[in-house]
Amino acid sequence: MNQETLQKLVENISMEYFDRSFKHKAAFNTRLKTTGGRYFLHSHELDFNPLVLEKFGLEVFIGVIKHELCHYHLHIAGRGHQHKDPEFKELLQKVNGLRFVPSLREKQKTAQLWKYQCLNCQLVFHRKRKFNTEKYVCSKCKGKLELKGRI
Repeated sequence: MNQETLQKLVENISMEYFDRSFKHKAAFNTRLKTTGGRYFLHSHELDFNPLVLEKFGLEVFIGVIKHELCHYHLHIAGRGHQHKDPEFKELLQKVNGLRFVPSLREKQKTAQLWKYQCLNCQLVFHRKRKFNTEKYVCSKCKGKLELKGRI
């Protein structure tokens, strides 16, 4: 989807769901990393994250557009346009917009753990950080510890 198609899509959604025209600029912003879109209070422009469209498809992206248009129309009307305002929550629910965008961050790998074993009582335990086995002893029997390696 290019900038021109996005502009037309935002204008169409504005007329269909809000019965008001969108007279400002809507654009993709590739610098957005964690948010789906932004509304600028002073210029009344909208920015959208193209990753939302790529990762989650048009249906979720339209939900983000509705969310930003709620900010836009309420702010221009001089009503409560912030997330905490009841008017915003009510309008968002009425047009079936998204309250939150699904996470755009990659899943982090689980931390690799170090495996230790007590030489006396054979207790096995795991730690995120490697530590000096000469300095510490088993908490159960006070025996010597041995590093068994990574899990």
